[in-house]
Amino acid sequence: MIKTVLVTGAYGFLGRSVAINYSKKGFNVVGAGHAAWKNDEWRMFGMSEWREGDIAIDMLASCGVRPDVIVHCAGSGSVGYSLEFPYHDFQRTVMSTLAVLEFVRLHSPTTRIVYPSSAAVYGISKILPISEDNPLLPVSPYGMHKKFSEELCQSYAERFDVSVSIVRFFSIYGDGLKKQLLWDACKKIQQGINYFSGNGMEIRDWLHIDDAVNLIGLAAKNASNRCSIVNGASGEGVTVQEILKEVFLVFGMEIEPIFSNEVRIGDPAHYIADINSAMELGWCPKIKWREGVHNYVNWFNSLDL
Repeated sequence: MIKTVLVTGAYGFLGRSVAINYSKKGFNVVGAGHAAWKNDEWRMFGMSEWREGDIAIDMLASCGVRPDVIVHCAGSGSVGYSLEFPYHDFQRTVMSTLAVLEFVRLHSPTTRIVYPSSAAVYGISKILPISEDNPLLPVSPYGMHKKFSEELCQSYAERFDVSVSIVRFFSIYGDGLKKQLLWDACKKIQQGINYFSGNGMEIRDWLHIDDAVNLIGLAAKNASNRCSIVNGASGEGVTVQEILKEVFLVFGMEIEPIFSNEVRIGDPAHYIADINSAMELGWCPKIKWREGVHNYVNWFNSLDL
């Protein structure tokens, strides 16, 4: 019997990638989210159905499926958005998570849930690398709302026997991502601009999207009422300056990036993950950051912009 996976927020970069990955493995994939696709473009990403609307209990029940797995990718994906629209960020992130958990409790108790959370829950950590046991001290509404969502997952697992697994992703990137550092850098370089915000010494832990979706697959198998939590990252810290130098190199440009030296609100300086818990699941990141950056720039240059 073919198993069914419901991917919320399947219009987004992570959601699309999860949908494609499960589809290639022979799963029936149903996508749901508030975004409007043109015609049936969702089929390109491995989905057999698309349900448009805000993630709510009634909407999930109307899908007519009792999925084996829900990967809950819906929610806000931006610190900046959460600072500008904190109320809407709460609705998108926390309330949609509550809807998924309550849907499973009421209508589909055997469904396993994977919640892709964020390293933003850690806030400014003085202990590196960051393990899952580090204090959670978010510094932005985005991080706080992710923390609230995690707490809901843990509560439903403990009190209602819902099977959940949480993955705290650090900096996910890869072909198809049209926002964040690499996209912005490629657009600027294309325009002959080499000026960037921050100071370049910010450290990030980059994880390629292919490695991220593979970790989600393992997390789904590991979901239980113990609500396990693992970091999703490479375990290697790289400065923004190093990343940008590599991007310039792939473009064949010999100029150096220049930085504004302005500290961005809600943007911690250093993120490096301890990934031992994820590796105990039998997972290991395979794509090195330089290879991933080269592939990304080549993908960008293939676009008709």
